Amino acid sequence: MGHSNRLNAKYVEQVKSDGRYWDGGGLWLKVAGGSKTWVLRTTVKGRRREFGLGSARAVTLKEARDKAFEMRKAARAGRDPTAERKGSITFKEAAEKVHAERSKAYRNAKHTLQWITSLRTYAFPIIGKQPVGDIEPGDVLKVLTPIWLKKPETARRVRQRIGVVLDWAATEGYRSQLAVNAAHPVRRGLPRQTRSKKHHPALPWCDVPAFLVKVRQTPSHEAVRYALEFLLLTAARTSEVIKATWSEIDLDARCWTRPAEHMKTKEEHRVPLSDQAVQLLREVRARWPNSRLLFPGRYGRQPLSDMAMLMLMRRLKLKGKAVPHGLRSSFRDWGAETRQDRDLLEAAQRLWLSRWTGLPRS
Repeated sequence: MGHSNRLNAKYVEQVKSDGRYWDGGGLWLKVAGGSKTWVLRTTVKGRRREFGLGSARAVTLKEARDKAFEMRKAARAGRDPTAERKGSITFKEAAEKVHAERSKAYRNAKHTLQWITSLRTYAFPIIGKQPVGDIEPGDVLKVLTPIWLKKPETARRVRQRIGVVLDWAATEGYRSQLAVNAAHPVRRGLPRQTRSKKHHPALPWCDVPAFLVKVRQTPSHEAVRYALEFLLLTAARTSEVIKATWSEIDLDARCWTRPAEHMKTKEEHRVPLSDQAVQLLREVRARWPNSRLLFPGRYGRQPLSDMAMLMLMRRLKLKGKAVPHGLRSSFRDWGAETRQDRDLLEAAQRLWLSRWTGLPRS
């Protein structure tokens, strides 16, 4: 065996001094702080790599040599030794496993579908059949190059999702934990994207009183008009308003408690209600006394469409093509220009309409 098999079982059991003890063929016994572990150093695709083979208490010298032999054999063939130890799966198989696991935690079905669809569209045709342990930065570059400038946002998401799959593969033992995640360094090989941050078109805050008059006078579905005014009164998000139920409302305490699952921050949030908001909710309750939802859709039981308020604002043909979410910016602009308390604006976003519109509910 030449320079191999320098250690013996008795020495492995008795040695106590910290250090690395060479057995040969890239196999070392590492002793540190009383613990003893087996380490293999070998070259994989031209790169020096180091792999842990387990504790010397659980793995005998013979077992460590056998593992090292199999891993060196895999490395010489250009394969990832870690994947050889557990069995290889393709990138497509790994991505589908990750998607299945993450789907249980996602509450947004649309986002869940988009996550795997983007990989099916752009990654699977190029790297889907490759062993996940063999994915290199050059492979990820082939996926991203055609879309990096044409579809920059999509490309960034695909890169991030490939990275998630590779991290999962390393954690599960299909990919070496010592290997660099191939999705990370690939950015250096791509051209710079021209980013332009898009803001939701907002209504100038001085135009809000006139806008509210138009909303109240429009012939649109009654629940949509009420919902849009309530959104304006609370500076809430569209999804929070259309999902709001009466179980969240305490009219006596003048408070709307938004549950964590309906919040972008995933934290419960309480919104004090202004006089206008309370009056609006009393009108809504009288209009739909048996509804679970504050603003029921046309058939009573389902929420309004998330496009309903947007379509109403489009029909009003507002200058600048303002959208419902932009009303939050209108509120912040008002706060900044009238020098309102910054922390209050950030945390409460309350009572804002009554301070500057002068439009009580009739």
